[in-house]
Amino acid sequence: MTIRVLLADDQTLLRATFRMLIDSCADMKVIAEAADGADAVAATREHRPDVVVMDIRMPGTDGLAATATICGDEALAATRVLILTTFEIDEYVARALHAGASGFLGKDVGADELLAAIRTVAEGDALLSPTATRALITRFLALPAPTATARAIPAALATLTAREREILVLVAEGYSNQDIARHLVISPLTARTHVHRAMAKLDARDRAQLVVIAYQSGLLQRTPPD
Repeated sequence: MTIRVLLADDQTLLRATFRMLIDSCADMKVIAEAADGADAVAATREHRPDVVVMDIRMPGTDGLAATATICGDEALAATRVLILTTFEIDEYVARALHAGASGFLGKDVGADELLAAIRTVAEGDALLSPTATRALITRFLALPAPTATARAIPAALATLTAREREILVLVAEGYSNQDIARHLVISPLTARTHVHRAMAKLDARDRAQLVVIAYQSGLLQRTPPD
């Protein structure tokens, strides 16, 4: 299956570079581009991409607002957002993941790392590495978010099995499916199955939302700032 990608960045040259890189892969293709957040939302609604590669700082509607709009639209539930930005600061990481983004990368990543990130997000997994980003998630994701979904979390948690709760904690700590498999001495396929069952029970669109739920529900405690 070909991964359909939408590029949202206000730099024309950068979009062209990313398009060449992505279109060179047999398993993915750029289907649309956008130069600002409003255009990104409109293009996402029109083209229904599998992944939106989203910059944060764009004129008009920024990438964080566009991400929140896309991820909050039930008609776009199948679309994932990968934030790719020059500004890897704590506030942006937290706001991006609270908005529903499935991943967060700096623009200094290598070509192979970017392509791997797109594939990871397209598969429904969250990009919780490199280690520095994972640490920021641990430290800042417990910001208050008094929404109806957040209030429903404690009741939803009660539907998880003991194994699913254990795996939810590991996901929130940044473990990949392979890491979980090694830690619990189970197969990666079994780990993935447990993760997806937890996602279904908690109505989480991806692993990033599992992390948010784990912290907001108090299952894991936020690490105090230094």
